[in-house]
Amino acid sequence: MAGRAETFLDIDGREVRVSHPDKVVFPHAGPDGAGITKLDIVEYYVAVAEGALRGAGGRPMVLKRFVKGIDAEPFFQKRVGDHPDFIGTAVLNYASGRSAEEAVVTDAAGLAWVANLGCLDLNPHAVRADDLEHPDELRVDLDPMPGVDWSQIVDTAFVAREVLDDHGLVGWPKTSGSRGMHILVRIRPEWDFKAVRLAAETLAREVENRAPGLATARWWKEERGESVFVDFNQNAKDRTVASAYSIRPLQDARVSTPLAWDEVRMRRPEEFTLTTVRERFAEIGDPHAGIDRDAGSLDALLALAKELGPAEKPPRAGDGSGRRVSTMPLIEVARTKTKPEALDALETWKASHAATAELLQPADVLVDGMRGSSSLWYRVRINLQHVPEDERPAQEELIADYDPWAGRTWPGREDGD
Repeated sequence: MAGRAETFLDIDGREVRVSHPDKVVFPHAGPDGAGITKLDIVEYYVAVAEGALRGAGGRPMVLKRFVKGIDAEPFFQKRVGDHPDFIGTAVLNYASGRSAEEAVVTDAAGLAWVANLGCLDLNPHAVRADDLEHPDELRVDLDPMPGVDWSQIVDTAFVAREVLDDHGLVGWPKTSGSRGMHILVRIRPEWDFKAVRLAAETLAREVENRAPGLATARWWKEERGESVFVDFNQNAKDRTVASAYSIRPLQDARVSTPLAWDEVRMRRPEEFTLTTVRERFAEIGDPHAGIDRDAGSLDALLALAKELGPAEKPPRAGDGSGRRVSTMPLIEVARTKTKPEALDALETWKASHAATAELLQPADVLVDGMRGSSSLWYRVRINLQHVPEDERPAQEELIADYDPWAGRTWPGREDGD
C-alpha cells in the first residue's frame, strides 16, 4: 500500500510540511529492526532540537541531501533556494570568488524543514551568521587510517585533551558517527580562518610530537601509516563537519553523539543510533550543555606555532608546474562516480596483481572521497612502500576514469581552455 503523500506538523506554532513521511530511509534500523521512516527522522530532530541547535543553530550550513537514499551519493546544496520565513540565510564568500546564500536554522521547525529535504546530517560552518569571518569554534577531527582500532582513537583524544588543557582551551568530545571522533573547542571570535587553521595545525603537530606513531599531523594520506590523523584542515573556510546529534548515512542510523570525558573510554560509536540517542537525550539531556561557557583564546597555540616553525611541506614537481609531489611510491587505480564502483575497481586491480596485493598493509590502500562541484567522487590509489622496488607494478591505464568536471563550464573560461 502506498504511503501518504504528505503530512503537516505543528512545531512550536510553525507548520512544517513533511513529504512522503512513510518513506523508509533506514530499512533495517530502529526498534527490532523494523525500519526508520522519513517522519521518524524529522521527529528525532525535533526531540533533540536543544542539543542539535547548540551545534548547528545560528550557523550557515551546507544542505547535504540524500535524495536517492543512503546507498547513493548525496547532493551538496550550498544555495538555500526557496525557503519558509523561519529559515534564515547568510551569504558566504569563498576564495574562488563565488558566493552562496546558505541556510541558517534557529529552531526546531528549521531542523524539521532541513530534515524534510533529505538532509540526514547537519553540516554547519564554524562561524555564526552575524560574523562570517571569525570562527567561534576550532574543530579537532580524529580520523583513523585503515587498520586503526577505536582504542587508538581514544588514546589520541586524551593526548589532544592534554594539549588543549596546556594551552588554556577546553575540548568537548563527540563520536563522529562514523569511524572517528571530534573534539569541539569554543573560541572567542577574534581570529580569522587562517589563524584558526594554523592553531589547529599546531595542535595536531603537538599531538604527534607527544604521541609519535599513535597520531599524525601529516596532510598527505600515504605518509600517515596506521595512525590517527588529527585533521586540522577541517578548519578551512570552505569546510563543514557533521555537527552534534547528526544522523549518519550508515545502515544502523548511527548518530554523532556528544560525550562526557568520563564516557570516552567506556562507550563505542555503534551504541549511538537514532533510537538510543533519542532515549539518552530524554534521560540525561545534552552532555555539551555547558560548551558555550568555555570560549577560549588561541594566543597560546599561536605562540607554540612560532616555536615549532613552519610545518614540513612535500617537495614540488621539477617540471615547473609547482605541483606538490608525494615522497611515496604511488600508483593510481581508478576514478569513479560512486564508492561501490571504486571498491569494485580495487578488487579488479587486486585480482590482476595478487602477489602485490598480499604485501600491502591496510593503510597502503587509499580510497578517497573527493569533493566535486556538488557531490563526491572517488579516487583509488595504492602505496607500494611495502613492495620490493623491483616487484612494484608500473602505473597502468586507469580501470575507471570518471571525470567529475565533464560538461561543466567555468566563468571567464573559454571552451577548450
